[in-house]
Amino acid sequence: MGLENTVERLSIDLSRTFAPIATHFRADPKRVSMTESYVIIGDGIAGSSAAETLREEAPDAEITVITDEGEALYNRILIKEFAKGKLPEAPISIHDEAWYDERDIDLQLNTLVTDIDPDGHTVSTHDGETIGYDKLLIATGGTPTQLPVDNSDADGIHHFWTFQDARNIREHIEKADSATIIGAGLLGIDLAAICGAQEVEANYLMRGECWWRYALTEEGAEIMHDAMRERGVTPVFGSGVDHFETDDDGHVVATVDPNGERYESDFVGIAIGLDFNLELLQDFEIEMDDGVVVDKYMRTSAEDIFAAGDLTRFDDVILGERAQNGSWGSAKEQGTIAAKNMVEAESEEFRWVSSYSITHFDFPFLSFGHPTIGDEYVSKKYSETEWRRVALKDGKVVGGVLIGDLAPQSTLKQLMREQVYVADNTEALLEESLSIDDFAAAHEQ
Repeated sequence: MGLENTVERLSIDLSRTFAPIATHFRADPKRVSMTESYVIIGDGIAGSSAAETLREEAPDAEITVITDEGEALYNRILIKEFAKGKLPEAPISIHDEAWYDERDIDLQLNTLVTDIDPDGHTVSTHDGETIGYDKLLIATGGTPTQLPVDNSDADGIHHFWTFQDARNIREHIEKADSATIIGAGLLGIDLAAICGAQEVEANYLMRGECWWRYALTEEGAEIMHDAMRERGVTPVFGSGVDHFETDDDGHVVATVDPNGERYESDFVGIAIGLDFNLELLQDFEIEMDDGVVVDKYMRTSAEDIFAAGDLTRFDDVILGERAQNGSWGSAKEQGTIAAKNMVEAESEEFRWVSSYSITHFDFPFLSFGHPTIGDEYVSKKYSETEWRRVALKDGKVVGGVLIGDLAPQSTLKQLMREQVYVADNTEALLEESLSIDDFAAAHEQ
């Protein structure tokens, strides 16, 4: 397939999954009559969506976006396609600096915030600048978790989070002869797919007995395992990493697991989670709980400080409990909701059923909601490339995974969003043709 066709196909696929970010806006001057100052720390999808919404809702406000990255917003979903060698750099960028200039948003790249003073309503940067705010949004995301073993910082060992990470991975993998991947989750499988696309044989080390063991059964996971094997990636179960071996130049050459097995690896990819970037919040009182706690309006416990994106632990109004979600769509919506409530308090709550899709193989894969939680589940395999699992809690859908046939996702998301009680009709959740009408009686209650 030619490069132009690949770009066009990916653009079409993504347009079905993610709402596009507006390139034009029309502010309503009646919404905000007084000038306020808004500062956003972070220019990922949460921070950028917040900036866009703030400008729409508050046309005369001062808006500053501060990021320690050297480039404006790019598509984190597409950087894996770049690393696979399927895309050039150009389609990855979403906003250039001109986009911010056109909206009179002060974008400060390569700028590290060193201090937040909630009493004085200011933030300080590494170059000595102090910026005042009326409302502040924390959207700093996370940093890939480091593997706590010997030589985990050796040359040739990669984490996959930023566009620069993708550049480094692509440059290295194109020269590699062998690879090892660690991390049996949604980011780990991206690294495995990159090895497959670059035709580098890899071992994929997993602690459990299957990939993404908290969301899939072994039956469903085996579909993914077979797809990996077809691309030269070998799943290795009941494994992990004891240490890495390096050569005299400090470059990784092998991975040794806790069982003593040695795997040649001149390329290593690690994706074992995120450490949230919370350092700025350590010096003042703000509620934390494995992330920064926000309410349904994205407010933290600190006055005039909001948060959005990966680092939030939010009041999930659908689940009725605190939850976390690191998907692109969730972060985008959180940024939008935070901005609306920064302008007009308690104007809109965050209510969202997230989804995450994988397009690495000959069949589609989609997870939605919170597939790793729940007190029971139903699952069924329909063919060698088609499987479904729906997670339930208190008789209601809370998440699921679809492999092969994604048609049921709309109905399943609606059942979750509207909190329909389905415990009396769980077998209907596995019907090949699923309709909300199958749950009409429960839906009307």
